[in-house]
Amino acid sequence: MSPVPPFHLAFHVDDLEAARAFYGGVLGAREGRSTETWVDFDFFGHQLSLHLGTPFATAATGLVGEHRVPMPHFGVVLGVADWTLLADRLRAAGTEFVLEPQVRFEGEPGEQRTMFFRDPAGNPIEVKGMTEEAIFAR
Repeated sequence: MSPVPPFHLAFHVDDLEAARAFYGGVLGAREGRSTETWVDFDFFGHQLSLHLGTPFATAATGLVGEHRVPMPHFGVVLGVADWTLLADRLRAAGTEFVLEPQVRFEGEPGEQRTMFFRDPAGNPIEVKGMTEEAIFAR
């Protein structure tokens, strides 16, 4: 993947220690600065700021292919090899998937691997595995 400026996303979690165990332990994100009420993580080169509070409401209203996915959600696009390693890591950790790791739009522009899961606060995350050319394919 080509380098892009990192984005920053701040959202609520209801337990910072559970968030640390998930983002740092399961996802392998490097922890950055923190206080008693928030913690930053390097999420695949992007900055997530997790603040204590009530997580945002979600509903399975996004229709993608034949699947309803939680909206809103956030995530990251990885190369296929890194996506596969992360899927294996999440499975080994016993992660409960909203949408199991799978290939979507096979043979079409935008072919992708995808998986949906939630952090301990219930925030939905999608991780895609794609070639760089497929990200904005039409």
